[in-house]
Amino acid sequence: MNNLKQARAKAGLTQVQVAAAAGISARYYQSLEAGESAPTVAIALKIAKALETTVEQIFREGSESSE
Repeated sequence: MNNLKQARAKAGLTQVQVAAAAGISARYYQSLEAGESAPTVAIALKIAKALETTVEQIFREGSESSE
């Protein structure tokens, strides 16, 4: 699981905006957000930069549970 949707909402961006900033298709971004696909390290870094956060914050294990 991941925190992509929460991070995107916090950044006030649409899926299309994040995808464009990361240089990926909107459909691929949607599949990442839904947990259907896993990004490469390079793509994860680009998404984190677009969302102004870290890869660890959006892709860490157990990210759905409260800590």
